[in-house]
Amino acid sequence: MIRVLVADDEPLIRAGLRAVLESAGDIEVAAEAGDGRAAVELAVSHRADVALVDIKMPGLDGLTAAGELRRQRPGLPVVMLTSFGTEENALRALELGAAGFVLKSCTQAELITAVRAAHAGDAYLAPPVTRLVLDLIAPARAGRRRAAAQRLAGLSARESQVLGLVAEGLSNAEIGARLHMSEATIKTYVSRILARLGCASRVQAALLARDAGSG
Repeated sequence: MIRVLVADDEPLIRAGLRAVLESAGDIEVAAEAGDGRAAVELAVSHRADVALVDIKMPGLDGLTAAGELRRQRPGLPVVMLTSFGTEENALRALELGAAGFVLKSCTQAELITAVRAAHAGDAYLAPPVTRLVLDLIAPARAGRRRAAAQRLAGLSARESQVLGLVAEGLSNAEIGARLHMSEATIKTYVSRILARLGCASRVQAALLARDAGSG
């Protein structure tokens, strides 16, 4: 069972998120928070597997809370939830190592997929966010290509291959099937790649690969 912390300042929204997530059968809402500070405290005390955090909350906002969660629970996947997808929010969420970014207008299936992906060590970006991020990094890619390539130079051939598939958006299971390796082995490779590149999430690693021309 995937234990999820839901953080949103609107009780009706939290109730709706709980209903959708728990309808999946393999997800339970372990705790609910109405502000960022409570989200951090409950994620730690309830040992959540995934944190679903709204960006716009009173007091400690969602992005700040995500950063604090990364410090207190480094291995906790954080999926950002928002009703708007501004450039600043999307990029800041990725810089903080968010495992996913979904819009409140997403379908129930998309929300469940995002949580499952984050729990499996994969990433999920809402399609509009993916397009926005790629559009933003494209103009600066030429100036960053060399630096990114230098960072990737230290990877082994197999690690580079795995990273290339991560950059294509494949999950660990899909990469394993493509390379005829177990999902657990791929997860180990991804963890090693993130450590070597100094990336907080597979999304950051994928963007780095794209900068270098590997994705």
